Amino acid sequence: MTKRSIYVAYTGGTIGMQKTDNGFVPVAGFLTQCVQSMPEFYHEEMPAFVIHEYNPLIDSSNMAPTDWQMIANDIQANYHKYDGFVILHGTDTMAYTASALSFMLQGLSKPVIVTGSQIPLAQLRSDGQINLLNSLYIAANYPVAEVCLFFNNKLFRGNRSTKAHADGFDAFASPNFPLLLEAGIKINLRAGKITIANDTPLEVSNISPQPIGVVTLYPGISTRIFENMLQQPVKALILLTFGVGNAPQDADLLNTLKQADERGIVLVNLTQCFQGKVNMGGYATGNALAQAGVISGADMTIEAALAKLHYLLSKNLKPAEIKAAMLQNLVGELSID
Repeated sequence: MTKRSIYVAYTGGTIGMQKTDNGFVPVAGFLTQCVQSMPEFYHEEMPAFVIHEYNPLIDSSNMAPTDWQMIANDIQANYHKYDGFVILHGTDTMAYTASALSFMLQGLSKPVIVTGSQIPLAQLRSDGQINLLNSLYIAANYPVAEVCLFFNNKLFRGNRSTKAHADGFDAFASPNFPLLLEAGIKINLRAGKITIANDTPLEVSNISPQPIGVVTLYPGISTRIFENMLQQPVKALILLTFGVGNAPQDADLLNTLKQADERGIVLVNLTQCFQGKVNMGGYATGNALAQAGVISGADMTIEAALAKLHYLLSKNLKPAEIKAAMLQNLVGELSID
């Protein structure tokens, strides 16, 4: 039986870094060399794989929509040659990239797993080895045909994931959606569904950088901050509100938001809370936002909402069409009651 073959794209990040006198740095070819020196990656039960290292390697803090596009195009160019894809990425913005790819890769029938590590692969006690080993094995043997994020023995839906711990091994969480799969002593499917690859052509939606603002509300926040945030060329603003979507019931603030909505700026309400969803009908303060034209982001993560706005704004849709699409569950990014 022919072994399944997985394409590994090393975009950058901690997993492939080398220790130097000035700290850990990315070095071309070092990750591939490390993997080749580890026999467990070539165990008979492991799939065949190739590693393509990006040049230059990208620190995840420097990731931008243009890089999301490059990764999506890379997957498309190799789509018919491989059975699955593993994207090695820095942890800081990993959830953003996973979310963006979920909107960009249309008609996906093969697994795309984004992973990385908190300790470089070459170091003692690295979590990179288990993350990469599992990602390769799962992509070949448990092909969940969506964009996923694997970390610390958990496979998350990419657009439901968020970085929850700055420096721990259990770095990611999915606050509003169950795990797709858990890799314990046995590998157990949870919410994930195994899919057989088909001949459906993969289509990649183009994303271009969009001027989107994000503002976190706090007690006593000045309306001037919103006035400044809503200047041209901003096309959308994510408001991180209190509780189930509440904000100060301030006439100047509500008027500023209403005027922005009338200018065609898309205003999205997300909760600051780690878990739960926006319900602007629950309290008068939330309802006032709705009357000002603010729409609910439901239970989307910040990463998913931002990626979704980039995706929709890149389509040159009218503001009303973008608002309608933001309220819809396009690729599993939000829960509909």
